Amino acid sequence: MARLKLFLPLIIFAALALLFWRGLSLNPQDMPSALVHKPVPQFVLLDVESNRERKNSDLPKKPLLLNVWATWCIACRVEHPFLNDLAAKGVPIVGVNLKDDNEAAQKWLEKFHNPYLFSVSDVEGRLAMDLGVFGAPETFLVDAGGTIRCKHVGVVDDKVWQTKLQPLYERLQTQQWNEFSGELSDSLLARCR
Repeated sequence: MARLKLFLPLIIFAALALLFWRGLSLNPQDMPSALVHKPVPQFVLLDVESNRERKNSDLPKKPLLLNVWATWCIACRVEHPFLNDLAAKGVPIVGVNLKDDNEAAQKWLEKFHNPYLFSVSDVEGRLAMDLGVFGAPETFLVDAGGTIRCKHVGVVDDKVWQTKLQPLYERLQTQQWNEFSGELSDSLLARCR
């Protein structure tokens, strides 16, 4: 029994080291969202550019990207040119400007171009919290009925668009979700967990 007490710290250290090693192998972009397959949370927020009220009913009745961004977010600056490219190709994008100064956000959109149909100012971060956002950028794929179908944590670039978001976006454009969900392959669904 006394010998076991001598090895107890070593056993505890080995168990903790194993847990930390396992944690290092996890991909933080694979964080699941409790809101996938649920409606976009209700919101009434001011438009960054016009200062008019925007709410859920202002979301287009077609598949879209809901992009959480901020001027203080370095990764958002990296992502922004690609969002402009997507918008130029006709992909509807709605922005959620997270905990930002509205004047700074307006200058950002003027300087770097505005890919958003509209962008709401989430100064207190309540909508972001309701969406389960951990930080910016995060992007949600929303269907025509306003239901979140996929979440991506991090920068949306060409690779993420082509391998994760575009296949689902295109399917949502051509079919109703109830038809789509019945045919959804495990590989497509796994990309959005």
